[in-house]
Amino acid sequence: MAPSRADAESQVRSQGFSHVFTWSDGPNSHYPPHSHSGETTHLVLKGSLTAVYPDDPQAEKKTYSVGETWLVPAKKKHEVWVGPEGCTRQKKDHSFAMADPKPLVSHIFAADPSAHVFNGKVYVYPSHDRETDIEDNDNGDQYDMVDYHILSMDSIGGPVTDHGIALKVEDVPWVDKQMWAPDAAEKDGKYYLYFPARDKQGIFRIGVAVGEKPEGPFKPDPEPIPGSYSIDPASFVDDDGKAYLYFGGIWGGQLQCWRTGKFVREAYDTQEASGDEPALFPRVAKLKDNMREFTSEGVQELVINDEDGKPIHASQHDRRFFEAAWMHKYNGRYYFSYSTGDTHYLCHAIGDSPLGPFTYAGRILEPVEGWTTHHSICEFQGRWWLFYHDTSLSGKNHLRSTKVRELVYDSQGKLKLAQAQT
Repeated sequence: MAPSRADAESQVRSQGFSHVFTWSDGPNSHYPPHSHSGETTHLVLKGSLTAVYPDDPQAEKKTYSVGETWLVPAKKKHEVWVGPEGCTRQKKDHSFAMADPKPLVSHIFAADPSAHVFNGKVYVYPSHDRETDIEDNDNGDQYDMVDYHILSMDSIGGPVTDHGIALKVEDVPWVDKQMWAPDAAEKDGKYYLYFPARDKQGIFRIGVAVGEKPEGPFKPDPEPIPGSYSIDPASFVDDDGKAYLYFGGIWGGQLQCWRTGKFVREAYDTQEASGDEPALFPRVAKLKDNMREFTSEGVQELVINDEDGKPIHASQHDRRFFEAAWMHKYNGRYYFSYSTGDTHYLCHAIGDSPLGPFTYAGRILEPVEGWTTHHSICEFQGRWWLFYHDTSLSGKNHLRSTKVRELVYDSQGKLKLAQAQT
């Protein structure tokens, strides 16, 4: 229910603003209900808005519907949006903050979402959190996932289909436990699901499973990808058809154990590089045409430099790579985005090659509720979207829910949220 006019007027006056738009019908959308072009405002989603002017009681209380446009009164430069739950969100100069989005699904806990557009739909490949009595620890034992569900939608904000279990621990001979953040790719009509898991020796490897449809089911290879290690695989197929797999994660993701190119179990407790050296960087490998093996070039380090061209330092926890690799392309340039882990930011870096180097370009998302931050970015129907997770539904770090927000590019090509966080 939208707040009453009296409530809206009270909130507007208390903030010192001139007027407010309130929902008059329609569901609680994940996205801001309207946007601006010059002084013209238009409603872009379902439902409708009512303009309320508390300092002008004679003003017409008009309701606007999808597709309509109206002129913002010139002297009313500051606005407040009161959301469907009566919560005031405010920004000045025609910039609206967004109410916190609702989870895409609430019947399961779906985290680490990897989103792709296949056959005109958005398919989301998340990990599937489940209840556990394992205490939180830096090893990540509390994230004890055993299967994958694939989600899809025809439109952002529309109904979401859960296609059920597409792959589970028992299906994969080499897996012992912890099927963490997956991703998917398509090539020549086949779909490839990439996933990390601990093998029988407790070492994270990356597996691949193949399906005929984007939602699966998927048949796994009996062994992990040769030469693979650590967590969070992210696939990227470039315009020339060449495919890449990005991966890595420190602390529980074990990347620190692979600094020599071989697994050194004793290095686990170092967790990451020391403060007086460059950070541990993510890894990338070219995929063969079969999408199931790395090329002979093997695994490479993906360097992320600061604005001065120097590798980001291990001490810079607010910008160094922790986990959650993702790659996308925009206007001929490559965008590598990632989580900073213990400082809970999503950051991005920009480069001219899918193999790097990349230059740090700033934060995309500030900390959300919950310890981890993991995301993906995709273009759909002419707009760019950030899929991510938080724990707002459960209040527990190991029970996370997928959400989505719109992204835009600024004049320098850097990413930012279309509407500010609250």
